Amino acid sequence: MRLIETTALSQADFPVSALKDQLRLGTGFSDSGAQDALLETCLRAALGAIEARIHKILLRRRFQWNLNTWRMDGNAQAFPVSQVSFVLYVRMVEPDGTFTSLDSSTYTLLHDDQRPKLVALKHPFPPPPEGGSAEVSFYAGFGSWNAVPADLQRAMLMLAASYYENREGLINGGAQMPFGIAALLEPYKRVRLGAAP
Repeated sequence: MRLIETTALSQADFPVSALKDQLRLGTGFSDSGAQDALLETCLRAALGAIEARIHKILLRRRFQWNLNTWRMDGNAQAFPVSQVSFVLYVRMVEPDGTFTSLDSSTYTLLHDDQRPKLVALKHPFPPPPEGGSAEVSFYAGFGSWNAVPADLQRAMLMLAASYYENREGLINGGAQMPFGIAALLEPYKRVRLGAAP
């Protein structure tokens, strides 16, 4: 399985001004924007860390998901992330890159905050071609920054501020998730029920 982000977030998608307020940057001074690139880097790192921890996409964007096999006998497939909002297409991709798209009337998105699923409606999904893959393109995320739940906004700003204040750890890959932030994320972590796919 491979999950690829196919739309890039721009600096405008990130709450740089809110992070400045969190850090109280520029208080009593004019804001030249000199720190904006670094603040964006910290916000991107915080976004990635939080999404990986809770398996939920915060800021809406498009993904491409490639699978070599279906689970659940081809009748349904749980997405690797939640907050999936829309499936653009499902297609079978041959090793040479040619593909056959499935009719959108043959499948549906089963919305779920924990484990959204792609569900076959009429017949099981055809098996992916040998040496090729099944490819699913979809959008996921709460929406823009203002649509993200307040406690997740708070966690992301706190984590980005921590990365900003401890840049050495961020650069060297040694940054840890502070306990207070982990506590804010706990209600959003994926619930594991038995051997759920």
